[in-house]
Amino acid sequence: MHTMFQIISEQFSNYKIIRRMAKFDDKATYQSHYLGLAWEFLNPLIQIGIYYLVFGVALKRGDPLPGVPYLPWMVLGITPWLYMSKTVLDASKSVYQQVGLVSKMKFPVSVLPSIKISGNLASFWTMFVFALFLMFCNHMVPSISWIQFIYYFICMIALMYALGIFNSTVTVLIRDWHITLQSIMRMLFYMSGVLFNFTTSNFPTLLIRVLELNPFYYVINGMRESMLNKGWVWQEPNLTLTVVFWMFVLIVMVVGTFLHNKFRANFVDLI
Repeated sequence: MHTMFQIISEQFSNYKIIRRMAKFDDKATYQSHYLGLAWEFLNPLIQIGIYYLVFGVALKRGDPLPGVPYLPWMVLGITPWLYMSKTVLDASKSVYQQVGLVSKMKFPVSVLPSIKISGNLASFWTMFVFALFLMFCNHMVPSISWIQFIYYFICMIALMYALGIFNSTVTVLIRDWHITLQSIMRMLFYMSGVLFNFTTSNFPTLLIRVLELNPFYYVINGMRESMLNKGWVWQEPNLTLTVVFWMFVLIVMVVGTFLHNKFRANFVDLI
């Protein structure tokens, strides 16, 4: 636990460096492209268009909730998913790709996943504004439940760092882990309720309860319910899922920080 708190404190003490390196990383990624950083926003918009044409138009899915059209409902879910999916994969290879550079500079290796977490937020906020636009176009007005979005945003960042510090360390130790993680994320896309509502589907009740334990589902569904005024975090089953979610984050964080602290002195040699 002491190691976990120490590594978390390193993120706050190096916040300015994380922000500067995140901006530099974004510019470096798209510097050879004509549209530059615009691709950070165009890629998710194109994906949203494809998913809507397939699931909202071609498959003619009805309203997932009473009085809530499919498009804004889908965008509210796919916005955090696209951010989390990209961040999990980017953070998992952050140490492997940059540890040589960090070894020559005076800041801890543990901030490398945070650079990816911070850098990907620009596209998340752009897509979130787009989701709000769709909501307003469908006559959905703000409500007091919107304040819960702050809580679920914190949940999302905590989950991303817990997975980031764990996956980035395991990727250095086991090279195949990043490829395995790509397959896991593709599977979780369909198991996180991004494109369809579990509760209105013809799934067995037991299967629904198991799928709801997914931490990605907790964040996605929580943000949706907050913005659509469909539930509160202290109500069942959200309360039970909250306990399960934070237990998962804590376990992954403890294991991840332990492994990171144990092997980070040898990262350069391992790579």
